[in-house]
Amino acid sequence: MIEVRVAEIRVSGVETAPVVVLVEVGGHGRRLPIWMSHGGAAAIFGATDEPDEDRPSIHDVAGQLALALPEPLIEARITACDEGEFYAELVFANRGIATRASDAIAVALRVGCRVLCAPEVLDEYGLAPESDGAPLAGDDEVERFREFLDSVNPDDFSGGPEKL
Repeated sequence: MIEVRVAEIRVSGVETAPVVVLVEVGGHGRRLPIWMSHGGAAAIFGATDEPDEDRPSIHDVAGQLALALPEPLIEARITACDEGEFYAELVFANRGIATRASDAIAVALRVGCRVLCAPEVLDEYGLAPESDGAPLAGDDEVERFREFLDSVNPDDFSGGPEKL
């Protein structure tokens, strides 16, 4: 498994699905765009803010329960992708619980555990920054990736015969 972190959450409007971009920690710096519902993106946004102790979100509650179990939550994993649909699990000492990628990321952010991605998912769906062989400066790389995100849609990642 390869560690990733949330690099960006893009919400363009009501008609376009939000995208959460995970970036490989270390390694090649590949980016993994995951399109999701507005609710999923909102949950991830919410997990980056301080929790409301009087009115916790479901991800806050799930995170607290996960930490209170005899086998506490160890990590969240992005395990697979099929036709653009990402699969994930929350991993405890002796078992994993299947969940949506957005929920796994939101809970992991809330409790401060790491997010991992299956190498085969990054190999197939991860995007390496384009360059002419020379490393890009950080801001230039981010801008080029944003331009790429503006030009693609979820169907481009269906795993069909044509790959990016």
